[in-house]
Amino acid sequence: MASAGAPATAVPTFAPPSEQLRHLAVELRLLLPRVRVGEAQETTEEFNREMFWRRLNETAVMVSREATTLTTVFSQLPLPSPQETQKFCEQVHAAIKAFIAVYYLFPKDQGITLRKLVRGATLDIVDGMAQLMEVLSITPTQSPENNDLISYNSVWVACQQMPQIPRDNKAAALLMLTKNVDFVKDAHEEMERAVEECDPYSGLLNDTEENNSDNHNDEDDVLGFPSNQDLYWSEDDQELIIPCLALVRASKACLKKIRILVAENGKKDQVAQLDDIVDISDEISPSVDDLALSIYPPMCHLTVRINSVKLVSVLKKALEITKASHVTPQPEDSWIPLLINAIDHCMNRIKELTSELEL
Repeated sequence: MASAGAPATAVPTFAPPSEQLRHLAVELRLLLPRVRVGEAQETTEEFNREMFWRRLNETAVMVSREATTLTTVFSQLPLPSPQETQKFCEQVHAAIKAFIAVYYLFPKDQGITLRKLVRGATLDIVDGMAQLMEVLSITPTQSPENNDLISYNSVWVACQQMPQIPRDNKAAALLMLTKNVDFVKDAHEEMERAVEECDPYSGLLNDTEENNSDNHNDEDDVLGFPSNQDLYWSEDDQELIIPCLALVRASKACLKKIRILVAENGKKDQVAQLDDIVDISDEISPSVDDLALSIYPPMCHLTVRINSVKLVSVLKKALEITKASHVTPQPEDSWIPLLINAIDHCMNRIKELTSELEL
């Protein structure tokens, strides 16, 4: 018989379900920085590509299943008890950690470009699950707005995208190069539209005029509305835009040619060279965007010139790296010097039109 003074067995206490879900969301978000900077797990075993992709897909399915289970139990009455919620949260946490563990098995020597894609997919899944936890912690759970958020939550989309990730670094390089071509193409088309319309702020201006036709006053400039002289290009501006457009066209041609060379001559085992080509090509689109933004009025010719010099430098470096790589079997191919000449012609014209800046 137990003595009367014996201590009673401690009864575990559980936080309310919504608090547990919010806490799990915080824990998942704390994993994101580690994934961003984490290195591949060192191992003496030879990398098994087929096994890696199979395990990555399996763990993604497991994460998706846990997300569906948790959403189902928290979208109907009665809601789970605190004890049941803890069990569900532990299962979600375990599934996410298992998925991340598989990601860490992907070695750098398989290609930095491909590893970045896998890392991005991993971050999307972890962040998507954290968002889901935050949504499910909102009360009332059965509100239409909440159900909409759950229905379109990114965690399921991210998990479903896993089988579409390229399986080798050449395919990953082609994917990234295609995206860069599309980005530059969009920027070029937007610039051409603005030039053809001769009214870069037509949409904004029309809305502004309609909303302020009856109460326009001198305070508009102070409030952020551009003054009339800031809305249109001067004759000098329009002349400077011509070589800028040509330079963006050359950028598009450069990326297209690089993509074709990688597609036709790229070797899957030359991962480092493919990574170098993608790395420098990734700099072209942001440089094009900087130049495109700088041509809008009020145009600063100094800014246009600086951004043009920056873009030309990136383009020439991209051509040099591509020419020296295995994807260019005949470095003497005439298209590279022809493109460099076109780029130099554009830059020389921009310098001529901004020569007053040298005085």
